[in-house]
Amino acid sequence: MSESIAALPMYDWPEVRGEVDSQWAQLRDAFRQEGVDAPQTIVRRNGDLPPVPDGIRDAQGAAIAPDPASLSPDELDYHELWLHPALLFAQTCWGPMELGLSSHVQVVGQPSYDGYEGGQGELYSSALVMRTGEGPEVHSPADGKAVLPFDLLRGKRFTFNNLDSMSGMIGLTRDLQAAGESLDIFSSRSESGGHRTSIVTVAEGRADVAAIDCESWALAQRFEPAAGKVVIVGWTERRKGLPFITARTTPENTVRAMREALAGLAEQPRIQREG
Repeated sequence: MSESIAALPMYDWPEVRGEVDSQWAQLRDAFRQEGVDAPQTIVRRNGDLPPVPDGIRDAQGAAIAPDPASLSPDELDYHELWLHPALLFAQTCWGPMELGLSSHVQVVGQPSYDGYEGGQGELYSSALVMRTGEGPEVHSPADGKAVLPFDLLRGKRFTFNNLDSMSGMIGLTRDLQAAGESLDIFSSRSESGGHRTSIVTVAEGRADVAAIDCESWALAQRFEPAAGKVVIVGWTERRKGLPFITARTTPENTVRAMREALAGLAEQPRIQREG
């Protein structure tokens, strides 16, 4: 039995748990064919993470995260997952990676966003959404450049999923700066805790605009009724999507085998070898 852990938490909405499990089964079987002892199932709770009695430590022995056993067992702390020494495979975001996570993990590959409006290969963008009727609908531009309707955004209330989110906060911040603007274009900013919650917040009138990554937007159109009350009024620039990662201590031959497995799945939707 594998002692490693895996997770695919970033698009693991309750309505698609079965689809996510199937995605992992495809990955798991491909990894095993390359000789990787991949776990049978993915983890979804802190309680599923193996205990680390002395806390999670970096290569120099400094504490970087607490023992998972000390956290609420029914929640999932993403940073705890990403930093866990037993991590074989998971998704993360380039926001946390740029903010320090990259020194503790290895990138294994990138997913493909070809199946989503706003996506192209390993690149994705975020839809800027407002309530229906507050602006004309805008489709993703072919060139992947940012489309920022300054006249609509100015003075509005902005809600975002997390401060360290590339799709919900950092990417838009950079696009505004490139255009000579800043987040000060908004009258207020509030943290929602998730893309789905951001959509609901806008639809219910508690905020006016949010940036929703293109895959989350596709999920919302399938499963979130509030998505029918908002419209896309702009897009952020396309950037690298969510990377697949493994622990910094994962052996080189294992990382190489997982990359070979991803290469073998390259013709399948959502899977693409590291560029």
